[in-house]
Amino acid sequence: MTQLRSSSPTVNGSMNRLFRALSALERAGNRLPHPFWLFWIFAALLGVVSAVLAGAGVSVTLPSTGDSVAVKSLLSLQGAKFAAESALDNFAGFAPLSVVVVVLLGVSVTEKSGLLTALLRVTIGRLPVRWLTFSIAFSSMIAHVMSDSAYIVMIPLGALAFRTVGRSPVLGLMVAYASTAIGFNASPLVTPADAVRSSLAAEAAHTVDPHYVITPVATYFFTAVSSVFLAAVIALTVDRVLARRPEFVPTPEDDEAADRLFNTAHADAPRHTAHADAPRHSGPAGEVSPAFTLSAVEKRAMRLSGAVLVLYVAAVAALLLPGSPFRGEGGSIVQSVVVVNIAVFISLLFALLGMVYGRQVGTIPSLSSVPSAMADGVKSFVPVIVLFFVVSQFLAYFTWTGISNVITVEGARLLKSLDAPHLVILLVIVLAISGLNIIISSGSAMWSILAPVVVPLAMYIGLSPQAAMVSFMIGDSVTNTTPMNAYFVLALGFLQQFRKGAGIGTMLSFTVPVALAVLVSWSSFFALWYALGIPLGPGVPVR
Repeated sequence: MTQLRSSSPTVNGSMNRLFRALSALERAGNRLPHPFWLFWIFAALLGVVSAVLAGAGVSVTLPSTGDSVAVKSLLSLQGAKFAAESALDNFAGFAPLSVVVVVLLGVSVTEKSGLLTALLRVTIGRLPVRWLTFSIAFSSMIAHVMSDSAYIVMIPLGALAFRTVGRSPVLGLMVAYASTAIGFNASPLVTPADAVRSSLAAEAAHTVDPHYVITPVATYFFTAVSSVFLAAVIALTVDRVLARRPEFVPTPEDDEAADRLFNTAHADAPRHTAHADAPRHSGPAGEVSPAFTLSAVEKRAMRLSGAVLVLYVAAVAALLLPGSPFRGEGGSIVQSVVVVNIAVFISLLFALLGMVYGRQVGTIPSLSSVPSAMADGVKSFVPVIVLFFVVSQFLAYFTWTGISNVITVEGARLLKSLDAPHLVILLVIVLAISGLNIIISSGSAMWSILAPVVVPLAMYIGLSPQAAMVSFMIGDSVTNTTPMNAYFVLALGFLQQFRKGAGIGTMLSFTVPVALAVLVSWSSFFALWYALGIPLGPGVPVR
């Protein structure tokens, strides 16, 4: 395990022991099968457990209805019949599938148009140099709307931004990667991950209350504010501590590597953009690189997109005026067509913005270009759709056997007997998920497993399921920079373009301190939010 040049003398024995422990954990985690097969293994184990419990006559009484529910064996003929006849319905009726695909259709147009990248460039370029680390970190939060593509966009941008002002591009690269990974569930925008998470939570909540609504904006207030808070925490941790390490002194070789990395990552950018003909040498410290300024065409396109955004928001607001049929029962805004089906309105907004911007800069030259842009975006999501098939089957089996009822009812009874404060329970969930996330790095896969237990359990003890979802989001984010994350290898590959001998320890020596700082600060921030009783999202109380 190789450290950055000149860093090894500063790494103490405790850090080396930590690296050895993480390497052992990596080897163990790498032996786990692909999540697709992991869920089938879970289904097989579920079958065995259900057969044992059914044979023992285990049953529970649901507090919500008073009905008695007995465990059924998945390995019985009745269970085999259910599995066979429900397979298509399980997949077709899996709520996250339609919600996520609809959101992706719109986001894909925006991403293909170049609007998202332009927004990130101008965000980085306009802030003062002393705010550079914060601007990279906050831009990473914005980039989460691009889902996993955020890593590919932000890492080169981070390296080039730091090189431009005379700072180490290696440091910029690591800041961009750590911010994208550690703050993945925080963004000032609604992201595809929000759609996945809320849909899975709603499916789980329906086992207790069939009419319970959890929308993609259920935690928007908290995640939007958290994006600014986390960017500040990461900036302070990096600038006050990690940036002082001697290995982050820039070299001419680093400058050349930063240019190569940026040019490769943005090889498909339109030639009229400002960075297409940017000088290939480092400018004076503090000078904004042409790579982070917009051309006249891009500026005009951004202004038109902004005008469309204002008009769109005004039109949606008009749909919610008193007396509108778009309002929910009793004139409710929270239960309105707009809020309940927010994924449709978000997708339409992104598609409109992408078409307007792309038409101006030439990336979406005509309406005929829109379907292909949508197809490209959905194509990148195909592996998740494959995973959704097996997840939908597992969740259906889990519900049908009745084991989910046993776990939630008995778990709720245990928590009530302990009389633990709800805030303590939420913080315990954060710690538990952060540890589990080291092994299961896929947030959607882990939430698919845990939502059917965590959400009903929260509802049975009088805890907001959205608050429980926030605890999951925090725990699922802070340990995202371990080698179990598929994009850890990508970031390491980028890093090795600057430091040939860089290894796992090189990355972890930077990301582990940032992750610990975020874990402590974000958990404390959530505790304060909870104590003050601030709503998590529109019409969603925290407790």
